[in-house]
Amino acid sequence: MSEIAIRAEGLAKEYHLGAAQKTTTFRESVVDLCAAPFRRARRVLRRGPLATDQDEIHWALKDASFEIRRGEVVGLVGRNGAGKSTLLKILSRITEPTLGYADIHGRIGSLLEVGTGFHAELTGRENIFLSGAILGMKKAEIQQKFDEIVEFAQIGRFLDTPVKRYSSGMFVRLGFAVAAHLESEILLIDEVLAVGDARFQKKCLSKMEDIQQGGRTVIFVSHNMSAITRICKRAILLEEGRIVSEGPAEQIVSSYLTGGLGTKASREWPDITRAPGGDICRLRAVRARDRDGSVSDSVDIRRAIGIEIEFDVIQPGFFLLPHFYMWNDQGVLILGANDLDPAWRRRPRPVGRYVSTGWIPGNFLAEGTVFVDISIIAIEPTISQVWEQSIIGFQVVDSMDGDTHRGDWAGPQPGAVRPLLEWTTRYDEATAVDSPPRM
Repeated sequence: MSEIAIRAEGLAKEYHLGAAQKTTTFRESVVDLCAAPFRRARRVLRRGPLATDQDEIHWALKDASFEIRRGEVVGLVGRNGAGKSTLLKILSRITEPTLGYADIHGRIGSLLEVGTGFHAELTGRENIFLSGAILGMKKAEIQQKFDEIVEFAQIGRFLDTPVKRYSSGMFVRLGFAVAAHLESEILLIDEVLAVGDARFQKKCLSKMEDIQQGGRTVIFVSHNMSAITRICKRAILLEEGRIVSEGPAEQIVSSYLTGGLGTKASREWPDITRAPGGDICRLRAVRARDRDGSVSDSVDIRRAIGIEIEFDVIQPGFFLLPHFYMWNDQGVLILGANDLDPAWRRRPRPVGRYVSTGWIPGNFLAEGTVFVDISIIAIEPTISQVWEQSIIGFQVVDSMDGDTHRGDWAGPQPGAVRPLLEWTTRYDEATAVDSPPRM
């Protein structure tokens, strides 16, 4: 058996932006594949083989070459439009590359978008068996996994309901449960976990750790850098369709942040219609500021840092709770903090713009990359409005001046936090003993 699960050579994908583009289902892709030779012939006869002057050529992927060994869990990172989803669609055989090829050794299971591979008219139960059959599993093998899938997806009440009536969250829960539990040897997962709630995301990440230990090959796309470093040993960084670097996950994540390609210390949404949120409030900006008010991707460990949450209330009368979570680049939760400003605690908020800032004292965070998740919920009743993972990130830099936790030690300092503690030493000369004789 080959030790290489995936080998890609020179993969490239070209799109003509002037042509009509649409997302297709699996069935439509099969029909499209069969009709492609006839459609191509018509186009050549009518227009010639090349794109028209009105078509703008866009290379979503360019000259991507890499190898993934059997049993590896590899993260795929890059900003929106970098080519991550295009690459996974090529590996899943949903779309054909314009150039290059990929050798796949093993059965592939994929979760690339909500409802991928599901037949809308079939029930959840029927889609589970259909997905297993596509993977080449026998009915008895699927039945062995069936109860685990249903329990994981938490769709028992809707098991015999056509999936076209499922919410996006139910789609994702079932899709992930099917992909994770059925016997695919290679698992491709795109940024779909963000659709689920926080509890389900944690459950999925734990399952993926189990998958990793089970020796299955995984390619995982996410903007949640803490998830990437938590479950992936290696990562690949894409920029404008090209692979710019690959290596240890922590190294690639750091490059992604500090290279200006990924999460920054400030995110803003000038257009409220595109801002994250619900019917009650919308997130307008998140920033990491120091006491001087400046925003920086690099923070001195000795200085306080404020996490600023700017949001608009668009429906009055609700108690709102802005809060954030901070993670390090090992996927360890450092802390969670709720807005406890007494001016607005348990007070309904009128319509308007708000800026809530929580301050982290200096000499508290450890050096390294820190990622911030932002959430805003209405309480009594509880209604989630905003949940954005790794929305900003910054680097904490430890000084070598001797006045931080490390003192005179220049070596590595483990731990999620690094407070500067007060130390006292008691010395009693009367209890001193003579040095033992040398042997």
